Amino acid sequence: MPEQENVLEVKHLCQYFTTGRGRKRMTVKAVDDVSFTVRRAETFGLVGESGCGKTTTGRTIIRLYDPTSGEVRFCGREISGPMTPQTRRYLTDNIAMIFQDPIESLNPRMTIEEIIGEGLRTRGIKDKAEIHRRVLQMLAKVGMTEEHATRYPHEFSGGQRQRVGIARAMIVNPQLIIADEPVSALDVSIQAQVINLLNDLKAEMGLTILFIAHNLSVVKYFSDRIGVMYYGKMMEIARSEDLYAKPLHPYTRALLSAIPEPNPLTERKRRRIDYVPERDHDYSVEKPSMVEVEPEHFVYCSPSELAACKAMLRG
Repeated sequence: MPEQENVLEVKHLCQYFTTGRGRKRMTVKAVDDVSFTVRRAETFGLVGESGCGKTTTGRTIIRLYDPTSGEVRFCGREISGPMTPQTRRYLTDNIAMIFQDPIESLNPRMTIEEIIGEGLRTRGIKDKAEIHRRVLQMLAKVGMTEEHATRYPHEFSGGQRQRVGIARAMIVNPQLIIADEPVSALDVSIQAQVINLLNDLKAEMGLTILFIAHNLSVVKYFSDRIGVMYYGKMMEIARSEDLYAKPLHPYTRALLSAIPEPNPLTERKRRRIDYVPERDHDYSVEKPSMVEVEPEHFVYCSPSELAACKAMLRG
């Protein structure tokens, strides 16, 4: 894939946090040597169980956290270096984030119009009529009406609040959206509505999305490529259809086996796969690395595991 088609390039990203004092001082490797790319107009899904580092990865990219080491490039420009006013402006002009909790992420003292229009005001737009027009236009895009503009967040359901969060992110026409588990706090029926909305907006506006989630069924439906994280490391990256059809890393297979089936008769008898790193890997002699096993299918494995992965693909 040509280099210029990559909107986002993450190279050997590390995000470590230090906790405690004295003898209790310890370092938590929330993100440890993670690399991936996101191409223009695609949705890249980042999945894994809670605590694996996927949200920290998204927050580090948008610079809510300063990275410990590694490099992040956006449209060819490094955004992981010193946070200058120019870099901050470049980030806020081009990258927006949809947060997980639609209640916590909205200011309860601001009206919906003020919340959605805030991004326009920070970009120097002072014409109130222009801001009002664009806010109403964006409300219509996310399935809300003009009457909603004067209300406050507490007057809406969780799904409606998440639509407000989506509108707030979209109104500045960002080149990249980081969606941090945008449907995990919603009812299942509302999840489908929000995902369909994001799909429609992606098609209409040509959006590039980094979609962070732990619901593998949602990610399969919504993503073009998927990266699987475990304890701060990337385990596998592949096209969505390849990952679900032929998962190669044992942790990926364990994750997929946890997806429930709609048929209670088969679900009751289905065997789940467990993943125990100490049992499933022996890295005492051979060290693992991210290897391309087949075109666009990468697996974190040792040389002997690589041979086993290739054998699985042939079989």
